[in-house]
Amino acid sequence: MRVVMVSKACVVGQYQTKLEELAKQPSLELTVVVPPFWRDERGVVPLERAHTNGYTLLVAPIRFNGQFHLHYYPTFAKILGRVQPHVVHIDEEPYNLATFLALRAARRVSARTVFFTWQNIRRRYPPPFSWIEANVLNHADYAIAGNADAERVLRAKNYRGPARVIPQFGVDPTQFIPAETPSRAGLLPTHPSNHPTTQPFRIGYAGGRLVEEKGVDILLRAAAGLTGDWELRVLGTGPDLARLRSLARALRIDARAHFDATRPSVEMPAFYAQLDALVLPSRTRPNWKEQFGRVLIEAMACQVAVIGSDCGEIPNVIGDAGLIFPEGDADALRAHLVALRDNPAYRAELGQRGRGRVLAHFTQARIAEETFQVYTRILGG
Repeated sequence: MRVVMVSKACVVGQYQTKLEELAKQPSLELTVVVPPFWRDERGVVPLERAHTNGYTLLVAPIRFNGQFHLHYYPTFAKILGRVQPHVVHIDEEPYNLATFLALRAARRVSARTVFFTWQNIRRRYPPPFSWIEANVLNHADYAIAGNADAERVLRAKNYRGPARVIPQFGVDPTQFIPAETPSRAGLLPTHPSNHPTTQPFRIGYAGGRLVEEKGVDILLRAAAGLTGDWELRVLGTGPDLARLRSLARALRIDARAHFDATRPSVEMPAFYAQLDALVLPSRTRPNWKEQFGRVLIEAMACQVAVIGSDCGEIPNVIGDAGLIFPEGDADALRAHLVALRDNPAYRAELGQRGRGRVLAHFTQARIAEETFQVYTRILGG
């Protein structure tokens, strides 16, 4: 079975571990087409060649780089003509020009097609994007939805083909591993037993883009009411950064709340190793709600206790392996932080549950296996 996937997301090194797992599936010849970089509101995300064993990674020119709806790959049709795939996996939303053009190119070589969607709110797009979406929904052979709400949105938009809910990416549990002790992670000095020290309760937030809907201000307000020794580390950049720094100063926690730039994906396990708890305090907006929350499964794989709001898909990702609070409720979030701070055994139990949940549902190997099953079903297997 020859499969060509096109994915701007796969410029990220950690995401490529799914591709290596896909390439292990029996009789699969995988070619993945990526741009040399992707540009978004965070800046330029360069291609990381971190995990490239077992499949062919092709770097193709891209037009309108950074334009989510308008970008496309002008040489993609030629690539398909050369590879002659049985399946074309378009790792893009159905309303994007790249999806429409890739689907049309796939039909020219008689390949079956599958697209991916995260869109968990029913939105109407102006022409030509509404026309593009309707065409893709009418002609694609299969749909992969990143969450249950996204599949419901597809059905509401009259998609009648087969669909399956599979997250876009999982984690590699050999890369995201528990840190037995902070000193094991190389982050803290070891001390003789006759000189015991206490370490602050470490809270973390990780997100690519700091915007209002991510709810970091709620986390700051919750932390401001904590007593005892604690510190907060926020990873991310974006338009809300200046406001959040100002809020930290106004709450008089700027000495404890540290803001750092987004790290490359391969450095994230070291970040999680510093933490006692990771918080994802997202809040719903009319045009957005949390679609998955990948940082949750990364932290859970590292056996870090997680707390999330009840926004979008977060409760479904966490399950019984973490704590949920009503979105926007800083007091409820603070209560969860206190519970984890004051009960290390409970914190450790949630960490173990979290890693177990990831191993059962959210590894790259599991995502790859389920994706391969989609390919075989498309081809009548």
